[in-house]
Amino acid sequence: MALVISEEILDKLTKKHKVNRSEVEQCFANREGGLLTDNREQHKTNPPTQWFVAPTNKNRLLKIMFVRDGSDVYLKSAYDATEEICRIYDKHAF
Repeated sequence: MALVISEEILDKLTKKHKVNRSEVEQCFANREGGLLTDNREQHKTNPPTQWFVAPTNKNRLLKIMFVRDGSDVYLKSAYDATEEICRIYDKHAF
């Protein structure tokens, strides 16, 4: 898997969400649950946007959103997972 993060997304992650590439990579490595697909009309993409919640190595829970294209994974966003996001993920991904 090759994780692709555009400069625009990386800038947003760093400035708005205070998330860095290393934390995103840690979440991919630490994920234990399944992947969910974002079916909301305003977020539909082709291929579909998938997401999951996982901890960084310092136990910071992040919601990671991405699109998979072949062996490449294009990050769309990553930010702190709220209680509601964790509830949805725990209910549907395990």
